[in-house]
Amino acid sequence: MRRKRAVRRRITPDPKYNDILVARFINNLMKQGKKSRARQILYEAIDLVSERTKEDGYEIFKKALFNTQPQVEVRGRRIGGATYQVPMEVRPDRRTALAIRWLISFARARNDKSMARKLAAEFIAAANNEGGAIKKKDDTHRMAEANKAFAHFRW
Repeated sequence: MRRKRAVRRRITPDPKYNDILVARFINNLMKQGKKSRARQILYEAIDLVSERTKEDGYEIFKKALFNTQPQVEVRGRRIGGATYQVPMEVRPDRRTALAIRWLISFARARNDKSMARKLAAEFIAAANNEGGAIKKKDDTHRMAEANKAFAHFRW
């Protein structure tokens, strides 16, 4: 290895829930450096979730994130001029990153008035194992299952 490993930056937990997971979600939600706006949207979404479900919104947020995390994914591996889709287990850090990314992108694609409402709807759907982000996870798992024959190319 020629270069040093990249040093991971420490993320400071968010002020309201004192949770690093929420802080990571806010950072991914943020556009053009507007962190306070992203925070506002997420907190509003969590409040909306607790309003609609009559349960703790924060717990549903965590459940949605957990349900969306993929266990396996396929990665391209080039062997003798051919590229094989090799199923591999997803690292825990990447697992959360993918779940966050999918939840946000599918929330943005929804039809609703505000981003907070879209996010709330996506959280509720994901907590109940439905919605776009869950479908994406299932598709990822299905791809890995279909390419199980190439599992011996794992490195």
